Amino acid sequence: MTRPTTPDTGRGRTPSPAVRPPANATEAAVRPPASGTASPASAGGPVTGDPVHPPSAGPTRGDRGARSTARVGVGVGPPPAATDGAGARGAAVSSASAGGPVTGDPVHPPSAAMAHPPDARPAYAASGPGPDSGPDAGGGARPRLLVLRALGLGDLLAGVPALRALRRAYPAHELVLATPAELAPLVAATGAVDRLLPAAEPGRAVPRTLDWTGPPPDVAVDLHGNGPPSHRLLTRLGPRRLLAFAHPETPEIDGPPWYAEEHERDRWCRMLRAYGIDADPTDLRLPRPDAPSPAPGAVVLHPGAGAPSRRWPLERYAAVAGALRARGRRVVVTGGADEADPVARLAKLAHLPDTDVFGGGLPLDRLSALVAGARAVVSGDTGIAHLAVAHATPTVTLFGPVPPSRWGPPGHPRHRALWHPGPDGDHGHHGDPHGHEPDPALLRITTDDVLAALDALGVSDAPDALEEAP
Repeated sequence: MTRPTTPDTGRGRTPSPAVRPPANATEAAVRPPASGTASPASAGGPVTGDPVHPPSAGPTRGDRGARSTARVGVGVGPPPAATDGAGARGAAVSSASAGGPVTGDPVHPPSAAMAHPPDARPAYAASGPGPDSGPDAGGGARPRLLVLRALGLGDLLAGVPALRALRRAYPAHELVLATPAELAPLVAATGAVDRLLPAAEPGRAVPRTLDWTGPPPDVAVDLHGNGPPSHRLLTRLGPRRLLAFAHPETPEIDGPPWYAEEHERDRWCRMLRAYGIDADPTDLRLPRPDAPSPAPGAVVLHPGAGAPSRRWPLERYAAVAGALRARGRRVVVTGGADEADPVARLAKLAHLPDTDVFGGGLPLDRLSALVAGARAVVSGDTGIAHLAVAHATPTVTLFGPVPPSRWGPPGHPRHRALWHPGPDGDHGHHGDPHGHEPDPALLRITTDDVLAALDALGVSDAPDALEEAP
């Protein structure tokens, strides 16, 4: 089978081959992350660590020129276990020692030559030895595993099960995640990553280069897309082993096939299973943040999303806010750094006090605390919905151009995914997740639909009825 060769640039940009995905795996209990060797960094903000030891001649930066972005060291080891079974909604993240930040092993200086010349095309087979059966870096250096997922908040959280599976499969490796630096607090909270390598590109595209120094990675894993741009970015580093989906333009990678209609969490776990790595797509939970919520027990409305096609009208959010406040519920509004205007407009329409308006982009640690302590989160198909799922907070998520079968919450009673593909029952509806107008399927969701979903979650109960989720 041949696939189109569109670039892999994140949500909605992947090819759509005729192959259909297999049935979803049965949901299993969430497993805690694997043990590490030091306390994780605090979720209170990015951990910068002591400086990475620079190479004598400076890192190779390809065709982008020098960049001033520094690496961010993320704490080693897991947070306290947070299961999806009986018990509390996660435990607090241990803080880094007051004596200094957690950095893990320093990045090693570059070697005189890459493991493979730039024009070499090594073969990467899907079958063969197990993850830790090959030779490592020798008697001193710790082998390194590089994972590429240079996308957004929701993408990171959807990739947590795969990251934890890699952590368990490669316990002796330093796991380096190439992802945006601003996600450092949540990267630390996963308990799966030793070091964050800042990587991002406008439009969520594949980075043109990575600031990787030292010997080639022992293992590289493409959790960014289905190639070829992300494949080639990693192969240029000369890894001994590359785990990725197959693509006709990178025939040296003998990976599993890509299914366009597959759920994002299931997709990456299936890819790892093809390489003999057990991965559980329900392993999503994050520990409750140390920081207190700025509005405990409130219902959080988040009207923003990455594109207008996924933004429900502000007037409808305001109607939901009015109905909830009439029932005695506290309602707060949040928005990203570039969403101050719609947040202010919604607050005005809903007559919210300034204390209940969190526009302009809360720091990620404070946003996590707000979401973890909320009664429920109502939003479009965007990152905060995934953050609420990770903290076991009830959600009502409004879907339009992309169905919940691709990006929706797990099947749990505390989550409601609303989607009306059309009066003809065309469940094959797919709009443009990057479109400039609200998707017709999104506009079919009414205020009454949202209030009924919140009623089903018990959000309309007395304000003191808030309980810890199992």
